[in-house]
Amino acid sequence: MDGKAFEKNEQNIITLRDSVRYKVEIPDTEQWVIRSRAENRTYQISVAQPLGDPPPSGYPVIYLLDANSVFGTMVEAVRLQSRRPDKTGVVPAIIVGIGYQTEGPYAPDRFYDFTPIPTTEYDRKPDGTALPEQGGAAAFLQFIEEELKPQIECEFKVDSSRQTIFGHSLGGLFALYALFTRPDAFQYYIAGSPSIHWNKQYLLEQERKFVSRVKEEPVNVQLLLGVGELEKSHMSRNCDNARELSERLSPLLSRGVGVAFKEFEGEGHVSVLPILISRALRFALSPEK
Repeated sequence: MDGKAFEKNEQNIITLRDSVRYKVEIPDTEQWVIRSRAENRTYQISVAQPLGDPPPSGYPVIYLLDANSVFGTMVEAVRLQSRRPDKTGVVPAIIVGIGYQTEGPYAPDRFYDFTPIPTTEYDRKPDGTALPEQGGAAAFLQFIEEELKPQIECEFKVDSSRQTIFGHSLGGLFALYALFTRPDAFQYYIAGSPSIHWNKQYLLEQERKFVSRVKEEPVNVQLLLGVGELEKSHMSRNCDNARELSERLSPLLSRGVGVAFKEFEGEGHVSVLPILISRALRFALSPEK
């Protein structure tokens, strides 16, 4: 019944009373819409910042892809775990969610923004419908670097030496693309269940260029690859591809590339997200970093 709620009186009899209901919002969060200059694409930006004064160096910042699906999850995880960094290993951070103007958890626009080139392996989505436009990762990364980051750094106290990008699935593919092509853009790269299979040969080419570059000029980056154990049976080979990538990059530790691979027991492609977020926070927001 609209505007009503049930309660029990002293005799344990359920009665009906009037009540006022309010819209629930995420505390200390703001949201706005921005259009990219280069391609006039529309993004919904959500930002959550900690309470209190920032440290002298500013807050670490996590740029979160697919914000429509996981922004609230990450914000609450940071809010709860950063209350006692000495116990949890997580310091307060600013979360910048990059999403779209949709009520659903995902938008077709992600196919364009997260893929470096159109896939040559697939012509349909799993449900049989045609694939959306693809191949805009370079422009999307340019938007983040040249438009979004400057605005965030102007309006919020950010530690530019502690920046993280978090992406899952196609977002994980984009995180790897960003690492290989702009390793100076972030210090922490989180690639959850990355869709390496989508642009596998292209990504291998970018990986080879990245390896050659860091052998000549060391970098300072950390990569976390996380997958769900139940993804082993999927035709995309997410588990194998991510593990093999971690093995290929691990020898680069002396050149400033730290790599961690984690397979989460009993989790699938989607269910892995909450536990991956929790692990990512300890990976990127450790007090001693």
